[in-house]
Amino acid sequence: MFEERKNGILSVYFTAGYPQLNDTVSVIRALENRGVDLIEIGVPFSDPMADGPVIQASGTRALHNGMGVKRLFGQLTGIREEVSIPLVLMGYLNPIMQFGFDNYCAEAVKCGIDGLIIPDLPFAEYMESYKTIAEKYGLHIIMLITPETSEERIRLIDEHTSGFIYMVSTASVTGARNSFGDESLAYFRRVNAMHLKNPRLIGFGISNKDTFDAACREASGAIIGSKFISLLGSEETIDEAVEKLVEAVG
Repeated sequence: MFEERKNGILSVYFTAGYPQLNDTVSVIRALENRGVDLIEIGVPFSDPMADGPVIQASGTRALHNGMGVKRLFGQLTGIREEVSIPLVLMGYLNPIMQFGFDNYCAEAVKCGIDGLIIPDLPFAEYMESYKTIAEKYGLHIIMLITPETSEERIRLIDEHTSGFIYMVSTASVTGARNSFGDESLAYFRRVNAMHLKNPRLIGFGISNKDTFDAACREASGAIIGSKFISLLGSEETIDEAVEKLVEAVG
């Protein structure tokens, strides 16, 4: 996908099992039908440290609905018969460890998942214990960088991971914003000037055309999460939520 599209990529995050337990596949299908380029499927967790109130609330609801790692893999079985765009699982380390990382990778590949984002997996731990397992299964491990990440660490991540680099726009938690400040824009430009081998997507705070376009000027595209989850909670149908999301960034 990144070879075919150099810019304007729209990646959308949603929490599996929200608003209803069995909505997962319907949301994926609706997003692909409206031209979304990549989907991040959130695995709900009781203590999501990087998530703002909107995504936290969706995770709580999904867990209450009965969503878990095993159930999610059951829902995703056969998804590749319907959906062809890249699919990434985003989830915290604790539920993955309970499931077993090797088993998690094996089940993900069986479902046609292309990559994993594990926000609380330290880079050193990834290199020591997880990289070889992920590579065995051909899964891309996508690491996050923030405005505080050093150039040395960014280059190490670029060298030892694949798929794309997830650029966190600010040092705060997830949540929709109307615009980016000068500090965020300077950070976007600084990383863009590093000419990394991996493409980059910017997330946290993308909610409208202005923030989407600002991200696309300095990276391959942007990731939207909180805005879409808010729409899933407020619109009558999944299709209407997706429609409003696409309109917001178009």
